[in-house]
Formats: sequence, C-alpha cells, structure tokens
Amino acid sequence: MTQTTEPLPPHLAEPSKIGQEISVTGKWIPTKQGGRFRKSAESKEMLDEWEDIHAGARADAGVLSTEINHAVGEDAVLVHHVFRDPDALVDYFSTTATQHMGALTAVAKPQLHLIRGVAIPAPVRDAVLAKNVPAAFGELLFGYVKEDYRRPDPETAIMVTAKWTCHPGVETHLEDLKYWWQRVGTDAYSIEKGLLRFEAYRVVGEDALIIHETFENSDELKFHLSKGTAEKYKQDIDQVAAPEAYFFRGPVSWTIRTYSKFLHLPATYSSQGSHFTQPGGTMSDGATA
Repeated sequence: MTQTTEPLPPHLAEPSKIGQEISVTGKWIPTKQGGRFRKSAESKEMLDEWEDIHAGARADAGVLSTEINHAVGEDAVLVHHVFRDPDALVDYFSTTATQHMGALTAVAKPQLHLIRGVAIPAPVRDAVLAKNVPAAFGELLFGYVKEDYRRPDPETAIMVTAKWTCHPGVETHLEDLKYWWQRVGTDAYSIEKGLLRFEAYRVVGEDALIIHETFENSDELKFHLSKGTAEKYKQDIDQVAAPEAYFFRGPVSWTIRTYSKFLHLPATYSSQGSHFTQPGGTMSDGATA
C-alpha cells in the first residue's frame, strides 16, 4: 500500500552544503580468497597496490579526502574518496585510476561502489562504469547535518553507507521506500541526538535509495539499531525493499555487529587504515575548520 506523502519537515528540507562534491565508497576483494580471518597473497598485493593509489590520490588537488580501510573478518578493503567536483572525479579516473587499474585488477576485483552527490552528471557515471566498477549513483533527496557540518571525532565516529533496492513488480514501492526513510529522518533528528548526519539519495535508473548516516560513537549506533528508528521502521522498510549492501567505517563493536546480523544487514565493517583529508575537511564528511 502506498503511504500518504508528507511534506518534508524543516530540518530535512534545508539546502545541502555539499555543493558539487561527490563521494565514492566501495569494496574490493582479492581474486583468490584466503578465507575469513586470514590474508591471502592476493590480499596483500591488493593492499600494497591500494597504498600506491592512495599516494597518488593524496597528491591530487581534486581529491579532498581519501581512505583505504581494512575490512574486519574478511579479505577486503573499503575505499572512500571525496572529490571536489565532477571534473575532479573524471580526471582522477582517467589518470590515477587508469595508471593502476591493470596491476590492481590482476589481484583484486571491485564489488559495489556507492557514489553520492547533490547531482551525478553523465560524465561521472561514464568514467566509473568504463572501469567496469559495479556502481550505484545517488542524487540527494533530503537529509540533515547537525552541528553546522562539523566533522565528528574520527577516533569514535561511525559512518554507515547503504543501498536499499525495492522488491520487483510493484510500481509504488519506491514511493513507499522514500516515505519510510523520510519517517526515519524525521524522527531521528529529535530522538537520536548522536545521529549527526542523515541523508537519502535516489539511485539514478533504479528503484533504490542510498542512505548515508554518521553516528557520534558506537553507543549511538547501538541505540539506533536496538531502540531507535532502525528498530522502529525496519519491518515497514522490509515490506517494500531489501538491503543490498551496508558499509560501516569506524570502530564498530562486536555488539553492533551482532545487532546488524540480527537485522539481516549485508554488512562490511572496516577499521581506519591509510587516510588523508585536505585542510578544512569536506562538506561530505565534515568540516575541520
């Protein structure tokens, strides 16, 4: 049943300060798995290659932030980049990414990459897809960022980026999905003080949404999953869509991993590895000045 459309509350309707920035969060795994809790030779080579790519990204003025995060409990990395604008992303994929692609794909393969921005122009989509990277491109629908976009403490904060895809065959499911995530954002603003950032993005060309959330610490994420809006609306969302991927970046505790398994979230967790952010930070991850 299609839910009644509700006006956006003021905190979800405020114009975003992201500007032209584009964020990319994605997963890479070795071509030959070494097995859970141990590293294959290909995994080591993949990490070495990503460190070389990371060095190139740091030197690129168009890359505002870059992370190479080791996955917890599996041979994989979560990569995260924030680009200044679409031109910067296209330039990166035609230079640094192109230079390393052969060596990287000899030992690793990309899984889903979630790409977010206020708008994602066609040249960005073409540049990513030309590298045979599975990707979903999300354009901002609504959201809020507390504390005037201040970047939370990276030692404690947890970033969650996820894709929810509608069940097939029902035209109204996308509107239902947007409705229920609007309810999450509406309620979380007041009842989850530590949910500092909440954004919903419409996936271009798919009946799907990308959701991005930033929690101040693990306790706030635990409350979200066990007593907050995730617990409140998860069954409603499950009626119209299924989670395709959940990427957790930050110090996720064993308890959080247990809750996410209980909620049947296809999660990848990562500790912070090599990272770099331009002075001042970014509006996508948070300002530092």
